[in-house]
Amino acid sequence: MKVLITGGAGFIGSAVVRHIIGNTTDSVVNLDKLTYAGNLESLATVCSSGRYVFEQVDICDRAEVERVFNQHQPDAVMHLAAESHVDRSIDGPAAFIETNIVGTYILLDVTRQYWQGLEVSRKAAFRFHHISTDEVYGDLDGTDDLFTETTPYAPSSPYSASKASSDHLVRAWSRTYGLPTVITNCSNNYGPYHFPEKLIPLVILNALEGKPLPVYGNGNQIRDWLYVEDHARALYKVVTEGVVGETYNVGGHNEKQNIEVVHTICDLLDELRPMQSPAGVGSSAVHPASACESAQSDDEVRSYRNLITFVQDRPGHDLRYAIDASKIQRELGWIPEETFESGIRRTVEWYLSNLEWCRRVQDGSYQRERLGVAV
Repeated sequence: MKVLITGGAGFIGSAVVRHIIGNTTDSVVNLDKLTYAGNLESLATVCSSGRYVFEQVDICDRAEVERVFNQHQPDAVMHLAAESHVDRSIDGPAAFIETNIVGTYILLDVTRQYWQGLEVSRKAAFRFHHISTDEVYGDLDGTDDLFTETTPYAPSSPYSASKASSDHLVRAWSRTYGLPTVITNCSNNYGPYHFPEKLIPLVILNALEGKPLPVYGNGNQIRDWLYVEDHARALYKVVTEGVVGETYNVGGHNEKQNIEVVHTICDLLDELRPMQSPAGVGSSAVHPASACESAQSDDEVRSYRNLITFVQDRPGHDLRYAIDASKIQRELGWIPEETFESGIRRTVEWYLSNLEWCRRVQDGSYQRERLGVAV
């Protein structure tokens, strides 16, 4: 099978590309505009494969999208290309409307025309898999409630509203034109190659540099954390085995308050990369001035937890997300392999071992060089 993956240089998209090239015999066409969040260095382990092709194309460029379909003749589409950062959507929603809504419309319409021209057996086997988010559901009131595939949509941010709109477009193209679609809505992803503006990598890298660890409000917001490689496995299972017209929620069964996540990261860093003490004992991390109170023990003084700083909450911040992933487990046999404890340890260890990748993202050199692709 040849899979066209949009947004394949992004965080989740690159994990899907790595999974397919590394664990199947399928081919991948990676279509990515290469915005700030697209990083080809996340694909360094697969870019030399003869089953991998990269196309630097904006999904809003209809002519180029048509060319890619005509040239590569995919058997399936996995649509991950999206603007996805909530804070950025609040500051500048226009890009989210353009990419997530208009771009999805263009991709759907080009896919429909391509699919209608396929011969009978290829047409029957074709799939359009739209990857979405649990944020389209808004937030949960009760402590025991879970998002299911039939939870009504109630998006809170420009980002989640644009993703909700794209979900509706996919369902409309399925209902009106018969396009064979499947949709997945996932919980918060984390893991290797995550862009440093997101919570977990931001906390790791700020901590290593002795910078404040910003936590919105009181840090009591609850998220269901899904290890990105588990998500990649789920997405491949859905595109290959999912039932046309169905939606599958994908979650990690790991509900944590944001402050718990930050505390866990700090504790892992205290273990794996201890802070430098005032006397110069320890590693190269900066010792925070606020940790010099005589009432604290030496271990408390040198904890990364002392860098935690509570900041003004985000406008419209949802309090709790939690996914009921029983359908994908029951119908497709997928369950996450990583617990939060194992996944977050793997994540912290990856960042500690790949600080050069992080540095290149932070200083922008990943965009300038693009592994030989002109910018």
